[in-house]
Amino acid sequence: MRGPTAGAALTAMERLPVLAFEEIGTKGITILAPHPDDESLGCGGLIRAARDRDVPVTIVILSDGTGSHPGSSSYPAERLRALREAEALAAAGVLGVPSNDVHFLRLPDRFVPSYGPAAEEAVAQLADHIRLSGSDFVAVTWEEDPHCDHKAAASLARAACILTSTRLFAYPIWGRTLPPDADVKALPGNGFRLDIRNELAAKRKAIAAHRSQTTDLITDDPNGFTLTPALLSLFETSCEVYLEMQL
Repeated sequence: MRGPTAGAALTAMERLPVLAFEEIGTKGITILAPHPDDESLGCGGLIRAARDRDVPVTIVILSDGTGSHPGSSSYPAERLRALREAEALAAAGVLGVPSNDVHFLRLPDRFVPSYGPAAEEAVAQLADHIRLSGSDFVAVTWEEDPHCDHKAAASLARAACILTSTRLFAYPIWGRTLPPDADVKALPGNGFRLDIRNELAAKRKAIAAHRSQTTDLITDDPNGFTLTPALLSLFETSCEVYLEMQL
């Protein structure tokens, strides 16, 4: 008998209850993003809603972001990393997060580890950020996202939240693009959709701050990554999805 599919999982997400920010019940949030831009795409509304209510938000970006345009000669790795970090800081500013609450682990893009000494060090760093921030709510990319760094991020986040006894939620990014008949491990259980209608304009502006990912700013890598209008439309929704993960 066949197991759950992505189509069924996405349908289950659309049936989750819609909550206002006040119904989440959090005193502090840590957002874990595999790459600079995932925090805006997946959680821009949540971040802005929290900051508008003076709830502290910490953003931790795991990878250095240099895998988006590996063939560019005008933006070699060091320059591209600096650009993507600057974009992330600009996006965070739009969402109300001060620069000293944005942290970069600079793990290798496309090679974020999920096991071994490097992963253990990353887990320790994440746990430290969660503890120091006082967060009681952590969000990371969905483990079913079809990207190795997103899956690794979910694994690292789970380990860090076990260490800190913190609630962990997943937000889908590329899982939204899975074919309906693709296999997934399990259907979403507990979770919610956050009403972000009042924050959607700020979310759009934060996403646009990632110019290297949303425009033709980098023109000398024909295989470079760009968020097309079709992809961006996936995040033009009145709700953001947060799936509670079991620790």
